[in-house]
Amino acid sequence: MSDAARYQVFRSALPESCPGSPDRMVFTADAEGRCEVFTWDAATRRVRQVTSRPGGTFHCAIDHDADVWWFEEDEDGLGTWMYAPFATSPAGASAAPAETSARTAAPAARTGDSPAPKGGTTGRPGLLGLPPGLPRGLAFAADGTTAVALTDGRVSTVHVGRKGGSARLLLSAEGPLALRGMASDGGLLAVSGGADDAVVLLTADGTVTAVLPPGPARQWCRGFRPAGGRELLLVRESGDRYVLATWTPEDGTVVHDWCVFDTEISARWYPDAREVLVRQDRHGRSLLHRVDLTARRRSVLPTRPGTVLDAAPRPGGGLHCLWTDTTHPPVLLATDGTPLPPLTGTPPRVPGRHRDLWTSTPDGPVHTLLSLPDTAAPGRPAPLVFLVHGGPADQDRDAYDGTVHSLVASGYAVARVNYRGSTGYGPRWRHAFTAGVGHTQVQDLAAVRADLLRRGLAAPDATALWGVSWGAYLVLLALGTRPELWRAGIAVKPLADWAAAHRSSTSALRAFDIRLFGGTPDEVPERYARSSPLSYASRVTAPLLVVGATRDVKCPPDQIRSYLAALDDAGVPYEAMWLDTGHDGYDGAAHVAVLRRAMTFLNRRLAVPRGPVTEDSPGRRGSPEPPRTRRPGPARTAH
Repeated sequence: MSDAARYQVFRSALPESCPGSPDRMVFTADAEGRCEVFTWDAATRRVRQVTSRPGGTFHCAIDHDADVWWFEEDEDGLGTWMYAPFATSPAGASAAPAETSARTAAPAARTGDSPAPKGGTTGRPGLLGLPPGLPRGLAFAADGTTAVALTDGRVSTVHVGRKGGSARLLLSAEGPLALRGMASDGGLLAVSGGADDAVVLLTADGTVTAVLPPGPARQWCRGFRPAGGRELLLVRESGDRYVLATWTPEDGTVVHDWCVFDTEISARWYPDAREVLVRQDRHGRSLLHRVDLTARRRSVLPTRPGTVLDAAPRPGGGLHCLWTDTTHPPVLLATDGTPLPPLTGTPPRVPGRHRDLWTSTPDGPVHTLLSLPDTAAPGRPAPLVFLVHGGPADQDRDAYDGTVHSLVASGYAVARVNYRGSTGYGPRWRHAFTAGVGHTQVQDLAAVRADLLRRGLAAPDATALWGVSWGAYLVLLALGTRPELWRAGIAVKPLADWAAAHRSSTSALRAFDIRLFGGTPDEVPERYARSSPLSYASRVTAPLLVVGATRDVKCPPDQIRSYLAALDDAGVPYEAMWLDTGHDGYDGAAHVAVLRRAMTFLNRRLAVPRGPVTEDSPGRRGSPEPPRTRRPGPARTAH
């Protein structure tokens, strides 16, 4: 058995139900160390593995006929949508009852009860004649009309057609666009994108019927009401709050300003009512709200403390959700009694002690999720690893994390900091880049480190940084701008040179960069240089492990190589590891290889302190004072 098969490296997802047959569902889960697509029939309690591809499969959907769709991509992420009937596995895999076949959805129990398809996955193209591209949206109408959005990184296109028939080009535009939904009758589509977040409504023949500007701040399109003709749901940023809005051809945009939220929300329609399920990210945890737009009524739904990773309303008012907290791996829950696929093979409860920590800054308190190993003793804190989340428009949650589990079980303490720019704390926190891009976040990491030292929860000579993507960018920037604070760093697929990454990235990422810096590298070169780790490479002193991906379009390999060359020129020692993947790989072997390499690196580099930590312990003088001041698909990660 391979290393990847012994680990569940992909988080289970909430199944998506067929609109016409809600008991028929599709979802992605871990299969022998890869992310693959599965179906679940709640009526018969049978699971079936649909895809088996060498690189894994991540994007999937189910249409009104219960046909299963997946995005079949090449090594560079370019591809097209395929589909196959729900009842027949396209690659010949047998179905089995839940008590045996559900094991294919998690790698910890492998008995061969439901063998994976061999030799790849066979299906039919969803629409004929589509150019290969990156997926930017898929939508279905009840009559079989299908809409697909793709991008080649420069030009975005939207196509429509009958399922299995020829595609007709509906829209083509330079820059980032995304298909956000199609009315149930197939007559109206919603497309969003561009620098201003406008939503464009266009008919099936390509005629633009309305353009919805976001107003003074941002907006997010959440799709058409399933049984409501052409009513569109929007989430808008309004001052320091978020608010629901709707649009119809008859009434235009209506802002429901009686229903506001102080932190970020996601919203989706109930399938058979003019009601909305709102999932609110608030201070690292989740709240669920049921909102009746007609009665102007809002109620909080009961949930366990922790994080609802996803939630879907059901016909009749029921609810399906995927719940977790730091100590418990995700579980699927249903309030309507619908059987959901069991998640077998999940890891045990995370050991250690877990708590929240708030650190004062001029822009408000920074929230940290702190995990301490059982082996930690008063006065002798365990070596501490800062796991730095990506984004920046993302957050660390009170949710299971396999890396946290590995570190705590190995005797390390873990700090997950929701620095300024993180979601879950409101628009002001998200936009408060007071000290500049990257530097604001590094200030917060340094402030939390100082706070942990004051509390006796960290040792000055045993703190390290570990991040992926934007988090890896912050690792490199922190090591270069505050080298005296850190004893080791791990940067996986980092952004190391903003200007170089901008010039070789996709149009969506370039639009994000322009919004972040207020211009292009040619227009404001000093801002890009000031925020680039490359500018500080010669100041790095801590041992460093850098992991790059040769086919990464978000954090391209050439700008990582330039950073490593700068380390070489300065005589800075480092370790490098290269993966033959893109930015978002779906094969767990690479994830496991990085985890093992990183743990080995930490075990060699991060020493456990000897004796109690006091105000006079070595390294205290290097601790920073509290700060004087606080990339979303389509940025570096999606919001």
